[in-house]
Amino acid sequence: MAKSKANSKAGRTTNERTVQPDDPALAVTVAGLHLRNPTMLASGILGISQDIFARLYRAGAGAIVSKSISIEPIEGYRNPTIVSLGSNSYLNAVGLANPGAEAFSKEIAPSRGIPIIVSLVGSSDKEFPPMVQKFDALGNVIGYEVNLSCPHVAKMGMEVGDDPEMVSRIVKAIKAGTRKPVIIKVGIGAADVVKIAKVAKESGADAITAINTIRAMTINIETGMPVLSNRIGGLSGAAIKPAAVRCVYEISKAGIPVIGCGGITTWEDAVEFILAGASAVQIGSAIGNRWIDVFAEIGAGIKKYLERKGMKNVMEISGLAHKY
Repeated sequence: MAKSKANSKAGRTTNERTVQPDDPALAVTVAGLHLRNPTMLASGILGISQDIFARLYRAGAGAIVSKSISIEPIEGYRNPTIVSLGSNSYLNAVGLANPGAEAFSKEIAPSRGIPIIVSLVGSSDKEFPPMVQKFDALGNVIGYEVNLSCPHVAKMGMEVGDDPEMVSRIVKAIKAGTRKPVIIKVGIGAADVVKIAKVAKESGADAITAINTIRAMTINIETGMPVLSNRIGGLSGAAIKPAAVRCVYEISKAGIPVIGCGGITTWEDAVEFILAGASAVQIGSAIGNRWIDVFAEIGAGIKKYLERKGMKNVMEISGLAHKY
């Protein structure tokens, strides 16, 4: 992966033109990917435009995970598709709306120098190889995150991710068509999350992202109606952080490389996930309240924490909680 050149002005700026400088203390390696820092854009947030990808990278993200892309375009659900629950928590049911692999591959083709991990979604192992073929030749695509855990779309989410045999077939099908890292995004469904992570790793996956949103709903007490048009959605943000930390801890303890996701709002949250065993963290819902400044803020907080602890690199604290 080509590293960015540090701008003469260090740190973030209000005009979003400054590329965040590389800092050896924050550099990480996960799934064979060398990233300038451990913060990544989570899939589903601002994830289909190369223009916003560039802004996010300049703002300090170590890598960008795209919105989940399917082989054919998906229109998604009608509004309302997202509702704020307060305290930096959200409920959403967008319905995996995306332009499809063909259109998205053209959208991101010019995004040179921006490390993009393409999130893929499908209902069978046969749908993934053609998508990988489209994206694999793009130099800015550094790997794939496979969404097997969307909690609110039939036949493309937890129904797939809860089936160990299907998970294995999908991982093997993707790995057969690429040398780039393949990361499996898991969620809390009917199957044990650690068991699914082990199946994915044994089938060739390079790492796990944990976790996806959690199946949930909210009802308007005046109308008596579910708020989301799809009724059931995915809970994200601060409300799911303790569950996400637990999953990261258990997956890491099983010896599987893991990326933490779910409720990371502050640098303290990021450090907690890394202590649990994460090699990198993904940030999503926090952007709703703090915009893209959150990447630089979290990176700076981690750096100060490392200095206070006498650590030279963030990887030194990964999994420290397993010692106790």
